[in-house]
Parts: sequence; structure tokens; C-alpha cells
Amino acid sequence: MNAVLEAAGVHVSIGQTTLIDGIDLRIDDGEMVAIVGPNGAGKSTLLRLLSADLRASHGVVRLKDQDIHAYAPHALALRRAMLSQHVSVSFPFTVEEIVRMGRGSQAVAAAQPLIDAAIDEVGLNDFRHRELPTLSGGEQQRAHFARVLVQLACGEAVQGPGVLLLDEPTSSLDLKHQIALVEIARRRARRGTAVVAVLHDLNLAVRFADRIIVLRHGAIAAEGTPAETITSEVIRQVFEIDVAVERSSDGSPFLLPQAMRQILGE
Repeated sequence: MNAVLEAAGVHVSIGQTTLIDGIDLRIDDGEMVAIVGPNGAGKSTLLRLLSADLRASHGVVRLKDQDIHAYAPHALALRRAMLSQHVSVSFPFTVEEIVRMGRGSQAVAAAQPLIDAAIDEVGLNDFRHRELPTLSGGEQQRAHFARVLVQLACGEAVQGPGVLLLDEPTSSLDLKHQIALVEIARRRARRGTAVVAVLHDLNLAVRFADRIIVLRHGAIAAEGTPAETITSEVIRQVFEIDVAVERSSDGSPFLLPQAMRQILGE
């Protein structure tokens, strides 16, 4: 594998408050990485650093061996696509118009097959002419995800495999569409895209990720495979809660909080 995205000694402070504390990491092409941690651990801040939406106080982020802030905006958009945690649209754009925004400068006719494919992939064909504010929160989130998929596809057609960054992409989705989003991301990774997602649901992170980065107080508390990072000891240390870590039939860990086990009479 080749490194697509790297952070070296990145540090972010606001006044006397440290948000990110000397993080080093490497994301390879075709890799799926989940960033997890309690509220305020620095997950979204780290993703904003990796997207170039935020500049580090110290250290550097490199995208394909180049300082990420050296890219012009258009060149950066061709190499990485990001779905932010909160996207609000109050204008009466239709789903298709929102998704079409992901094409950037590419001609509509050339991008239309990618637009159609993305709308179909997120399951919004029946909503493509609906105005976005009339949809549920989950449907709107899926429309924005399709927009980001179009941006990614347009960039990869020019530059080859890029980076897909997702900040809590399942927060408004039901269980069916959470799993569907994970599978869509997995298909991109099989084509060589590096996928990084901030997730709160640790069981979903296990299903999503080849590697999990656990943050605490702006620093990496644990990093490795799901089996290496999702342990009772790590969860107790980072999240301050006792859990039982069970194993599914394929050996993957899954969590059952102790209070829930008591409710279930175990």
C-alpha cells in the first residue's frame, strides 16, 4: 500500500486549550479508517485538519507527499472529498441539483452518468426531483453523501484514487441506511480510495474499519485493528464505561454495555 494522507506532529490550540496534541498518522490507499472517541476528544478537528479545512498550529499534513495547503482549491477538490457533520440548505434545490454540485467544473453532460449513479446508489431515485428542505434529515444526509460521491468520482477520473472523508455520516440514518453507507464506502476502498470516517457507534466502526484510531484529549489513545482497539480495557480507559466485548461468528468484536447486560438479565 502507498501512503495517501499523512499527519506529522500536528497540534491545534485555541488560546490555552489544546484540541489536537501532537498526532502522527498515515492513511494508505484502499484503507478504511474509523476515528472514534468520546465527545470533545478532537475527532472532527482531526478530520478538518486532514481535509485542509483547518490549519495546524504545528506540524504538517501531506496529501500524496505534498503539503495539503500547497494545493489550489480546485486541485484539492479533485483529490479529496469531504462530507461535513452539519450541512444546512434552506434554498429549494432539488436532490438532483444538490448532487450535481459535486461535479465542480466538469460539464453537466459528462458528469450526468456519475450523478445518476450516485443518486441510485444512495437510494434516492424516487426523490431526485423533490426539494431538499421537504425531505427527512436522513434523506437529506443521503443526498449530500451522493454529492460527495460525485465529487470523488469526478476527481478520480482525472487524478486516480483519492480520499473520502466522512464526519459522522450515519448520525441521521436508520440501521438499513447506516449499513448501506458502510457498503458504499467499502466499494470505494476496493477501487483504491482511502476512506476515513468519524463514527460514534463503536459496533459500526468495527464493521466499517480496517483500522481504528481511538482519540482521547486530542491524542491517540489506541490504534490498530478492531480486535486490537475495541477491548474492555481501552473502552474503560477512554470512555469511562465498563463493557463486555463479545465476539461474532467471524471473530469481530462487538460491545454490550454492562448496564444493558443487567437489563437483559445476563
